[in-house]
Amino acid sequence: MDRILVAGAGISGKNACRLLLAEGKSVVLYDGDVNKNAEELRGEFPAEADLSVVLGELTKETLSECSLCVISPGIPLDSPLAGQIKAAGIPIWSEIELAYSVAKGRLIAITGTNGKTTTTALTGEICAAYYNSVFVVGNIGNAYTREADKTTEESVTVAEVSSFQLETIRTFHPQVSAVLNITPDHLNRHKTMECYAEVKESISRNQTKEDVCVLNYEDERLREFAPSCPARVLFFSSARELPEGAWLSGEDIWVCLDGKKEKVVGIHELQLLGRHNYENVMAAVLMCLTIGVPMDIIRETLKRFLAVEHRIEYVTEKNGVAYYNDSKGTNPDAAIQAIRAMVRPTILIGGGYDKGGSFDEWILAFEGKVKLLILMGATAERIAEAAERLSDCEIALVNDMDEAIRVATENAVPGDAVLLSPACASWGMYPNYEVRGRDFKDRVRAL
Repeated sequence: MDRILVAGAGISGKNACRLLLAEGKSVVLYDGDVNKNAEELRGEFPAEADLSVVLGELTKETLSECSLCVISPGIPLDSPLAGQIKAAGIPIWSEIELAYSVAKGRLIAITGTNGKTTTTALTGEICAAYYNSVFVVGNIGNAYTREADKTTEESVTVAEVSSFQLETIRTFHPQVSAVLNITPDHLNRHKTMECYAEVKESISRNQTKEDVCVLNYEDERLREFAPSCPARVLFFSSARELPEGAWLSGEDIWVCLDGKKEKVVGIHELQLLGRHNYENVMAAVLMCLTIGVPMDIIRETLKRFLAVEHRIEYVTEKNGVAYYNDSKGTNPDAAIQAIRAMVRPTILIGGGYDKGGSFDEWILAFEGKVKLLILMGATAERIAEAAERLSDCEIALVNDMDEAIRVATENAVPGDAVLLSPACASWGMYPNYEVRGRDFKDRVRAL
């Protein structure tokens, strides 16, 4: 029997099932968690759907019925489950490969260690100001598989793409791609920095010189990658003028394409803070110009665009203290950008799940900014040891967000900022960074 196995019964897997069923496929939804309720899972789909649910053991008999597996991004390719599927000779696709196989129209795909969500949201908003049919999908919170069958030949899809999703692409081919930066992250999954970088760069694997790949000139790894990139490369830079591409000069963003040089916008006209956000803006400008959006539309959208939730998001001011939510700062490099964006003495709340990276560079960025470091979660003691070695800021260890905010408010004086920017994932304390960020905001607003 020619069936498709969907591995993982979370949001990603369920959306993959819905798309496959809409395409008339026969589907097996599998999850290793025997505590899930198979009847409840099956009940989320139409009674007439050609779908069965399997929990616990994945048998050879089930595998023998399947000709393809769509794997959820949370399942590592070196896991026993993935090994079992590969050993059965079954090709493994990512959810973005499945969605791409169904979708129509033009595709902009954005990856990088940091800045993906802001750049994707901004690019999507600019495109939506000009085109009638625009879909913003991916890790930004709207699964590509949920929207793929709604696209038309006139659609533009803007996708935020993770390294986990890129591991199993086959024909995935954006007309415009971007790699914003590559810094250490998810090394517990990818094992080496080289493997991680290669996965990120694979976003351009199926592109040609008719397509465009936007890269960060100030990222040495991406500069080295550019000559081998199969697409036409456009660089952006926050440190120097470029003969072609986009750059930050003083307080203005400029662009030069096909010999035409013009100022795009002044940074004080933007609602976004920080050099990293100016890089995100430059990437978005290049992608939108490439896909045909006029400069006046780009310029007006840039001026009204607000920061995305959980990314250096201003929450409120209480007793002269400003509170910022950067819960999406789930790795040290992202958290460094938040520190750099602060213009007040800062009380920093950090710590969480341990992904195995170093915190040294993050702590070195504290100098002159962080007056108190409040730590929680599995990494608290490891970060504290590094902070004692590399910084002279005060350190406090706490058990949870409630205690973190209490300690922060007790130590803050008018003119200070309190910043939640954990440099760690939320797992072990919260199901995701969104829940963590909202908990922080709710508690701050209740002060």
